[in-house]
Amino acid sequence: MQTSKKTLSGRRVGAVAAVATASLLLAACTPSAMGGQSGAVSGDATKGSITWWGWTPDANNAEKLIAAFNEEYPDIEVEFVSKPIDSYDSVLSPAITSSDGPDVFNVAPGSANGGVDTFGPGAIDLTPAVEKALGPDWASKVSELGVSGLTVDDKLVGLSAGAVYSGNLWINQGIFDEYGLEPPTDLASWKQVCDTLEAAGEGCFVQGAGQWAFDMDTFEAIVENIEPGLYQKASLGEASYTEGDSGQKFTQAMETWKSLFDEGIMQDGAVGLQQYPDANNEFMQGKYAMIMMGSWYTQYAVKDSMVTAMEAAGVSDPEPITIVPVDFPDLAGTGQVGNMFGDADYGLAVSGRSDNQAAATTFVTWLSTSQAGQQSVANTLNNIPALHGVTPDWDQIDLVDPAAQADVLSAYSEQAAAATQPRFASVSSELNTAFRDALVGVAGGDVSIPDALQTLQGVVDAE
Repeated sequence: MQTSKKTLSGRRVGAVAAVATASLLLAACTPSAMGGQSGAVSGDATKGSITWWGWTPDANNAEKLIAAFNEEYPDIEVEFVSKPIDSYDSVLSPAITSSDGPDVFNVAPGSANGGVDTFGPGAIDLTPAVEKALGPDWASKVSELGVSGLTVDDKLVGLSAGAVYSGNLWINQGIFDEYGLEPPTDLASWKQVCDTLEAAGEGCFVQGAGQWAFDMDTFEAIVENIEPGLYQKASLGEASYTEGDSGQKFTQAMETWKSLFDEGIMQDGAVGLQQYPDANNEFMQGKYAMIMMGSWYTQYAVKDSMVTAMEAAGVSDPEPITIVPVDFPDLAGTGQVGNMFGDADYGLAVSGRSDNQAAATTFVTWLSTSQAGQQSVANTLNNIPALHGVTPDWDQIDLVDPAAQADVLSAYSEQAAAATQPRFASVSSELNTAFRDALVGVAGGDVSIPDALQTLQGVVDAE
């Protein structure tokens, strides 16, 4: 099923309307109205009840993080309220202008949901809190991605619990072992793997190409394969989507993107599906052998998290699947593989409207700056910790299949942590929208590659 241009236009209007509404609501929230903007926070720092809104982590991991926090701060009750990623902005906008809204809420870099530019006015500045926790040289002790991506006009809107990275595939190792297959390394081997699996009645690769953030991940992986760093340069206006050598490389990237649909790598009806919940559920149900996901998927290598995810996908009495990450195939034939890109997964912001700012600040600083908090984050395998030097304690992690996963995941965590390219941080909301229409349009044959690239260039030129 192809998504129509009319539907895409409607989505764009809806997205713009949501951002505009948020901006209007927050414009009235001056520092004096919001409270806490001068560095003073209200309430007791060691006791109270706070609510935390976010689209991530999942409930199972949130419970683990809160339980670890309560070992040190038993008198601060934290309630995590999970909000759908696709409606997060629209529900958060009115909530943080109200005293009944969350005390802590997730924000994100760039044009992703919960964008710091949109929701920064509703948060207190956390610079004094992190300076108190880590000292005046605090910025050298945490991931630079988590600082630059969550700062607006010298205001630290949120503290990063950790980063997520994309640019790789995940495979169901059991399916690959059953058919004696190796992970694909180029387009030819990817097609061969798919032919073998489909002949046996198995699904090969699944992607919800109707959810464009993940289309952008796949496209950026393709561009990284062609020329590392080019994707970011173009988004910043330092390279052209249409002219010269870079224009030729983006044409190649768009042709490669379209070939995934033309060659049958993408499953039938991909543009009509969302990555979450559709593609994720089908992978968790064991219907497909491969999926395009990033480092956040590492959490499902843990036995209880995988079982919970499979149950949420509709599997009754599940036997946990063994998943492992593999490099994105060398589709361009350059040999440049293993390149990943990422941002702070989410920043923890403290609402300027909260009556419990001190307790909320205690929670967010503990989770994002303390050794114990960051070790808890590391051990969920959902994020690469923000605090330097913290890595998963593999002896404390109950993997589905340690023999197949432990060494691979350890190397993968190091690979991700070494990445320097951003995922969304350099992409404006306008360019994000343009990418959505360009990638879905090219995939469905409704938009030509030259027109798609010209649209992207037009947005960057206007900025």
